Amino acid sequence: MQVIGWSMWFSEYLFLERSWAKDENTLKSGLQRLRDFPRPFWLALFVEGTRFTQAKLLAAQEYASSAGLPVPRNVLIPRTKRRIAARNSGDDESSITAIKLKKASISTGFVTAVNHMRSFVPAIYDVTVAIPKTSPPPTMLRLFKGQSSVIHVHLKRNLMKDLPETDDAVAQWCRDAFVAKDKLLDKHIADGSFGEQLQDTGRPVKSLLWFSLFSSWKGVTFSVIALAIITILMQILIQFSQSERSTPPKLRQLGLKTVERPGN
Repeated sequence: MQVIGWSMWFSEYLFLERSWAKDENTLKSGLQRLRDFPRPFWLALFVEGTRFTQAKLLAAQEYASSAGLPVPRNVLIPRTKRRIAARNSGDDESSITAIKLKKASISTGFVTAVNHMRSFVPAIYDVTVAIPKTSPPPTMLRLFKGQSSVIHVHLKRNLMKDLPETDDAVAQWCRDAFVAKDKLLDKHIADGSFGEQLQDTGRPVKSLLWFSLFSSWKGVTFSVIALAIITILMQILIQFSQSERSTPPKLRQLGLKTVERPGN
């Protein structure tokens, strides 16, 4: 995706393929780089591993019923491979393997992240987002039109030192957090709030600037031309960045070029 993908590339996001066999080394090496990152940072983890839809919620409810887990009403389940193997230990080996492949969860990535960041990340923030019934949901169209939406955000700070030590216990902590999150959303649906003091952040001034930019044909034309120029520049920068990463560090320092020998 243009612009968003560029910002992710140059911000050194971790690009995953949703296959733990392929993503394990990518995740571990990326988390290791954060240890020496020179500035404060935050890392967002969507432990469900996918977007929320009614079809996926129904599948999560069916899985919870079959596995003896609390049935969710508003969230998906962060399932783990280890949990699934234990639940299906009485089945034949082929069925266990099939269920593992089908139900493998991104919460394995959460456990890995906790293990690698214990020493240099002080806390985990549990973020729950809800939209009041009286507010229209935020969409890209409303964003470009400069129309605002009300969103309620609940934050809970968990100290990293208070988390369990073992992988199984960390995975269970994650599942328990989602059970509590589900109850919190039940309360928001019933009462229209999370039941705690609200802090109004107001409407960002930048949204008004977007509205003024897209409210006329001149603004739209200017935006299209600017986007075309930025697209060309970003593609050049990405190609340059890729070539820099593919060149060994020692050769870059010496200013040498790699030359392919004839016959190779």
